[in-house]
Amino acid sequence: MPLKSLATFALLALFGSQPGLAEERQLPSELGPVNVVTVAEGLRNPWAVAVLPDGQGFLVSERPGMLRRVSATGELSPPLRGVPGVFAVGQGGLLDVVLSPDFAEDRLVYLSYAEAGDGAAGTAVGRGRLSADSRALENFTVIFRQQPKLSTGMHFGSRLVFDQQGHLFIALGDNNDRPTAQALDKLQGKLVRIYPDGRIPEDNPFVERAGARGEIWSYGHRNQQGAALNPWSGRVWTHEHGPRGGDEINIPEAGKNYGWPLATHGINYSMLPIPEARGKTLEGTEPPLHVWEKSPAISGMAFYSGERFAAWQHSLFIGALSGQALIRLHLDGNRVVREERLLESLNARIRDVRQGPDGYLYVLTDAPQGRLLRLGLASE
Repeated sequence: MPLKSLATFALLALFGSQPGLAEERQLPSELGPVNVVTVAEGLRNPWAVAVLPDGQGFLVSERPGMLRRVSATGELSPPLRGVPGVFAVGQGGLLDVVLSPDFAEDRLVYLSYAEAGDGAAGTAVGRGRLSADSRALENFTVIFRQQPKLSTGMHFGSRLVFDQQGHLFIALGDNNDRPTAQALDKLQGKLVRIYPDGRIPEDNPFVERAGARGEIWSYGHRNQQGAALNPWSGRVWTHEHGPRGGDEINIPEAGKNYGWPLATHGINYSMLPIPEARGKTLEGTEPPLHVWEKSPAISGMAFYSGERFAAWQHSLFIGALSGQALIRLHLDGNRVVREERLLESLNARIRDVRQGPDGYLYVLTDAPQGRLLRLGLASE
């Protein structure tokens, strides 16, 4: 057997059958029963999970400010050293965690988090090297700061995703300051695109526009808490919370305006219209690819491209917080053709979802005693 096949077999064996993991339950779905296994519990409001290679387990961010390693058999490490201090107020705290595309060589881990300063807070992103014993981030360096800092605890966005060319996309919220999403001199309500060391690519759409921030890729976003790379097209997809109604999915293009707050399917939580809104659509802005008129409060996003569960191929999985479900969208190219909701009987806020190299899905529940779950179809 070739060495690559042996390594793949070993990885699948390690994740596929763990003596420390006990099946929690089997839940129904349109494609047959789903096995739900608790990998770890006792996580404090976990926000994101990154799957480490070669069966090393997981890194999980906890919103109060801790980053933990979870072993493949579910043991929680003490908080890793070297993690930056965070603004853990409201929706703020330690947020996304992703591995460098070259993690096997550089062991770099990227974090997004809410950072205080100037009397308010904003999203920051930095990177550090995971130590050989996986107990610390070494030489942590900030590579991006959302400017100006305007949040008092709301709408940090914060999902991170690398494209196939090695650019880092950072999906940002509007800090609950709606007009800033349309202001090109501010980084609120934007999708930004930088190099992994923080440099700005020369071909970003606003690099040469006077008064505009060169980091900006697209604008007019509300609170983007999901971002993922479509493995078939190579395009970055994002999703964002609407206000009351109007959660949406976009495929952001360079320099385009995605409408918020001028165009939205939502209204204020007070039931009053958004003051700046001119309708659900507006000339000069891009309509969403998919929209929910009733908000499930979406968070986290993963395309399924694994070979383990063929029936899940070409599905997009999205967590729902107030909707307390894992949403599966079946795709035909860029078109959503069907939606189903999984895990509803768990009565749990689903914060993040990732596909592991073993072909399973890994899901975080958002709670003071949150859990890391492993999902797979029982029939395959």
